[in-house]
Amino acid sequence: MFIDRARVFVKAGDGGDGMSSFRREKYVPNGGPSGGDGGKGADVIFKADKNINTLVDFRYKRQFKAPAGGNGESSNKHGRGSEPLIIPVPLGTVIKEEETGKIFCDLVNDGDTFVIAKGGRGGRGNARFQTSANRAPTFAEKGEPGEEFWLQLELKVLADVGLLGYPSVGKSSILRKVSKAQPEVAAYHFTTLTPVLGVVTISGDRSFVLADIPGLIEGASEGVGLGHNFLRHVERTNILIHVLDVSGMEGRDPKVDFDAINEELRKYSEKLANKKQIVALNKIDMVFDDTTIPDTKKYFEDKGYEVFLINALSGEGLPELMERAYYYVENYEPEPEATDDTVVYEAKPDVEFVITRGDDAAFYITGKRIERLVAMTNLSDDQSLRRFQRIWRFMELDAKLKEKGCKDGDEVVIGDQRFTFQE
Repeated sequence: MFIDRARVFVKAGDGGDGMSSFRREKYVPNGGPSGGDGGKGADVIFKADKNINTLVDFRYKRQFKAPAGGNGESSNKHGRGSEPLIIPVPLGTVIKEEETGKIFCDLVNDGDTFVIAKGGRGGRGNARFQTSANRAPTFAEKGEPGEEFWLQLELKVLADVGLLGYPSVGKSSILRKVSKAQPEVAAYHFTTLTPVLGVVTISGDRSFVLADIPGLIEGASEGVGLGHNFLRHVERTNILIHVLDVSGMEGRDPKVDFDAINEELRKYSEKLANKKQIVALNKIDMVFDDTTIPDTKKYFEDKGYEVFLINALSGEGLPELMERAYYYVENYEPEPEATDDTVVYEAKPDVEFVITRGDDAAFYITGKRIERLVAMTNLSDDQSLRRFQRIWRFMELDAKLKEKGCKDGDEVVIGDQRFTFQE
């Protein structure tokens, strides 16, 4: 089963908790703090694997949670860091954040990796908080929560040459004839519903990958028919063979079809519309007049396209067409990638915090620093709580909350914790 889209949830491992302990040795009656730090939580990493062809595995497993780091121990023993969780995906997988649509990465080459979610750092043990003013701190930090995301995975087929055209123009027949691939062939539209790849061998070690991509119809750029499913896979190809039915047996005009399809490509992506195209006029055996083929051939040649006359069933004209396609594959020069149409994930300076009023009348404080502080604070420990309150005052949260209209008894929410505001 060919699956080219998937929705998954990933969560990196939480950091291990720091330890609160003190030295207990025979001749050291007042041993100092000796709690070790927690270990780092596991990262979640996507890795491109040439042995995987589809995203079908993600139909059965949609959530991936990496292991947490080990907790710190006494005698200043640090917790063990967890090994990363590696998730294999096919070559050509684009990974986007579901909420924003931002592209995290595009894994094209075998072995490419990307850290999609970073594991939380381990909490500091109480030995880290010893100062001249506090010689015996009893508190330790909890581990930092790991990053988590809902993601959209999209697979774009990696092929050198793509067969472009309306349904039932003979694309599948061409692929069957020139390679060992076995796409379904029948006399009805949309026989091919998923991309099919075949390796075309010209001679010796000269070969390229040819893709039979589901047929395109008008409105595809707006998602009509197979729409974006088709166009997403066309993006990966270097050269396009535009297959047209020159016989007109189904009442179609190859000139009109050609212009309509290219208009859909242009609407979807200007870069896609500018890809190199070779025109293949198929079903020449079904033309019974002397003018249709020469006139149609001249029409496209006048537009600057190379035209090949073929019969996909008998194989007539296919060797010459494949030889020419291979020439363009070998001499293909990729265009420089645009830098402004792809949003790449990158760390951004964190706004200190934002205060908003929720529908439940509670005041919500959001911000990476304050949320991390709450998550890593042991609120049941008196010393740890006093430290949290000092940071709270340093950040002037009381004043900011009052500016937003917060009064005694109102509820304040930070992350998973709820507090009651008091002057």
